[in-house]
Amino acid sequence: MTPLIERYRDRLPVGRRTPIISLGEGSTPLLAAPRLARSLGLSELWLKWEASNPTGSYKDRGMTVAVSKALGAGAEAVICASTGNTAASAAAYAARAGLPALVLCPKGAVAGPKVAQTRMLGAKVLEVRGDFDQALAAAQELARRGTHVLVNSLNPDRRAGQKTAVFEIVEELGKAPDAFVIPYGGGGNTSAYAQGLRELGLETPIVSVEAADRERTLASAIRIGHPAHAAAVQEATAQVVAVDDDELVAAWAELARLEGLFCEPSSAAGLAAIRRGDVAGERLVVTITGHGLKDTESAERYAPPPAVVDPDPDAIAGAAAAPNG
Repeated sequence: MTPLIERYRDRLPVGRRTPIISLGEGSTPLLAAPRLARSLGLSELWLKWEASNPTGSYKDRGMTVAVSKALGAGAEAVICASTGNTAASAAAYAARAGLPALVLCPKGAVAGPKVAQTRMLGAKVLEVRGDFDQALAAAQELARRGTHVLVNSLNPDRRAGQKTAVFEIVEELGKAPDAFVIPYGGGGNTSAYAQGLRELGLETPIVSVEAADRERTLASAIRIGHPAHAAAVQEATAQVVAVDDDELVAAWAELARLEGLFCEPSSAAGLAAIRRGDVAGERLVVTITGHGLKDTESAERYAPPPAVVDPDPDAIAGAAAAPNG
């Protein structure tokens, strides 16, 4: 697969001598969702399946650029604050580049599989006694001291890489959809999508969907109290919609049941807004940002439990006919 940087080199802040640190990111599937579209009364619904990126989330699009640029500038280490997906991505690309990675996670607020993934990738993981905003402030201070390069979405190289999702969607569809619908945690992806649309000369609406209770939502990937890119989201004139956890869970389960895609809860935020009728248009693209294996604890909590049966065909047939739950 052509590395994302090579595919979009003329649209990214890289030079001829920039080293390319790639794990085969980008070129993710844009999947038609006809069963969901019918249930939602839409002519067309498309799902940008970013979970197929190397570490299982959209963060890899930006991280390939951020780490490549950091290595090219002579960085000795990278740092990030994270609710999970940035952590795994930073750890993976830093390992690929041969750089140490320092990850600051709010204690007890990150899904276990994401922490395990990050640890296995060799990053130094520190659990901060505080929330994401406090962890990010500490990461920014260390970056200012010159010991580490910050690879959160405050790094413009990260956002430059993430805008390529817009390019891929428009290329595959042949034109822009009626709206792009994406989860809203810190707002970096909204900012990146807006940048991509500007570069294409498009004014397609962006609908950014946040949790109604940002600080307590079950969707840990968007559990961010104070979005770092709130001003950029406003500047992008994105429509901001808030959904509660019950709506998130219903959309999350429907996506899995009707289209066979298992995502993490935050990734269903866009679908939750559409289900409630908050998104205008007949041809919509929803970005599914992260894989369900990122948050198996939540899946265990909400998925129907397995039934226990004897190894008898009649008992198995009877149990198979019973409703789930």
